[in-house]
Amino acid sequence: MPRRLRVEVCGYHHIYNRGVAKSDIFLNNSDKEKFLEILSETSKEYKFNIHSFCLMDNHYHLLLENQKENLSDGMRQINSKYASYFNKKYRRVGHLWQDRFKSWYVLNEAYLFTLFKYIEQNPVKANMTKKIGEYRYSASYSILRDGIPPFLQNSFVLRDYHTKELFDMLDITLNKAELENIDKFHKTKYKEVDGTIEPIKKIPLRKYFLHVDNKDKRNLAILKANSEDYTKSEIARELSLSVAGVSKIIKKLKV
Repeated sequence: MPRRLRVEVCGYHHIYNRGVAKSDIFLNNSDKEKFLEILSETSKEYKFNIHSFCLMDNHYHLLLENQKENLSDGMRQINSKYASYFNKKYRRVGHLWQDRFKSWYVLNEAYLFTLFKYIEQNPVKANMTKKIGEYRYSASYSILRDGIPPFLQNSFVLRDYHTKELFDMLDITLNKAELENIDKFHKTKYKEVDGTIEPIKKIPLRKYFLHVDNKDKRNLAILKANSEDYTKSEIARELSLSVAGVSKIIKKLKV
């Protein structure tokens, strides 16, 4: 499978990285404070705007906007500086990160608020807090307590939402449609055409099932469509099946 295109162009990016073998990269609060210090310094140097962040024990999320084509250089600096700090502090050797970092380019800014919500909801999903805004190492905590670090001051949520309105909206759990949109967003593949980024268009869903004449072929077509970015809900609608039925077929074939 070809490597996902690393998009360097200016714009919004969802950035994710985690520890090698899913190991913890933050062992205490001082580690998280150090990462934020490095993030702040690098953001200033590379002119990154951070719109959302969440530091979990074994991974982190950023919603980052670059104003120059320097995303990889800036992220390399953040990750290498933090790895050097961590290895020296805990007298360890070897790789800290599972990979360089993962990034998804935001082609459609309509995704921005859902992405913000998705990132900020991580501690709630992990049962660390009950509500968005209660976890100290997240953007929503800083915004709620009006202790906004410099790298977060240009976040679109500060520009577009009043604090009370923002947290009223964040109290609403991500619905099924929003989760499917996030899933689609993370599965989107890109190509570069004359310096612009365009999504690679998928095969129309109906074409997967054109020459299907029995259940076994249909089920294999379902698995292929799902592996190529179609959601279970989309497939279920196309075939007049239940989402649970499609999920069962995919699960059985993946075993």
